[in-house]
Amino acid sequence: MNILQKAEAMTGSDSSREKTIIRTSIIGITANVFLAAFKAVIGILTKSIAIVLDAVNNISDAGSSLITIIGTKLAGREPDKKHPFGYGRIEYLSAMIISMIVLYAGVTSFIESVKQIIDPQTPEYNTVSLIIVAVAVVVKIILGRYVKGVGEKVNSDSLVNSGEDATLDSVISASTLVAAGIFLLSGVSLEAWLGAVISAVIIKSGVEMLRDTISQILGEKNDPELTASIKRTVSSFPQVHGAYDLVLNNYGPDVWNGSIHIEVPDTCSADELDQLIRSIQTEVFLKHQVVLTAIGVYSVNTRDEDIIETQKKVREIVLSHDHVKQMHGFYLNKEQKTMRFDVVISFNAKDRKAVFEEVIADVRNAFPDLELQAAMDTDFAEV
Repeated sequence: MNILQKAEAMTGSDSSREKTIIRTSIIGITANVFLAAFKAVIGILTKSIAIVLDAVNNISDAGSSLITIIGTKLAGREPDKKHPFGYGRIEYLSAMIISMIVLYAGVTSFIESVKQIIDPQTPEYNTVSLIIVAVAVVVKIILGRYVKGVGEKVNSDSLVNSGEDATLDSVISASTLVAAGIFLLSGVSLEAWLGAVISAVIIKSGVEMLRDTISQILGEKNDPELTASIKRTVSSFPQVHGAYDLVLNNYGPDVWNGSIHIEVPDTCSADELDQLIRSIQTEVFLKHQVVLTAIGVYSVNTRDEDIIETQKKVREIVLSHDHVKQMHGFYLNKEQKTMRFDVVISFNAKDRKAVFEEVIADVRNAFPDLELQAAMDTDFAEV
């Protein structure tokens, strides 16, 4: 299978993913609308604020599923002149909207619970209403596990958030049953207080969902496992002495492109480099579904034993400093008396610039006759 065929296969896979998300969301909408209708009727008949709030929460869940469908359809649009990398990040926006809906539902239910604490109403439970609520608990548990499972399988944060919300709803409904049991046994109504506690849990969940989604939109560090596997693939080519500076950009779930630097012998010709770079891009795409839009080249001294020895000494000096993770891109030009390399400094350093300056000072002291061209670098997948 060549790279074009692989791309076509991936397009088909994307279409299947979209259908799966939409089908799962429709199931969620249908289930939540029916549950909301039943709970609303029961809540009004029994004068139960907890059951009424639970019904409202089901309506918000149905709205979340609708947003998931809209977000997925928009995210699947083809790239165009204005958005050449596609619309995949819309899925993150839809996940953020769902998080805000969960947060809003938690805040409003907390307000209603406080009102009920101040001006309580005596609930009027009956056997039929409690049986329906119990069935709703089972339905929401099953629905929550199913939706979250599908979301994790197809890498959809919107579905995962909806699934987690459904699981919270099952806890809410179960708590309502507990409150009803306490009331029937002792005559003490804890519904309003229970509603306040549940609302606090919903608010906490909404804040966490929103925080995680915003973090994705801002851009998180590269996945260390994915980064390491791509570097291994690139380094597997015989002409590549090392792979560095991998930067991955995410444009939606499972949509990645990026750039990398490779070290190659200073004997490589332009046509050899061209063929090598094209081969690397194809291999990385086939194995990892990542498009390397750029591959930079570091030339490595291989013909002068004195220079090779100098490189070893420089590496020892550089790596002797705390928080220095790596040195790469070394090249020494005897005719021009220049020496260049990059230094990767950990984010754990209190002052990365100060560490870099110390490294440069020590190298200059050891090799005063050479003009130093060094750069401070970053490991974007640092754990």
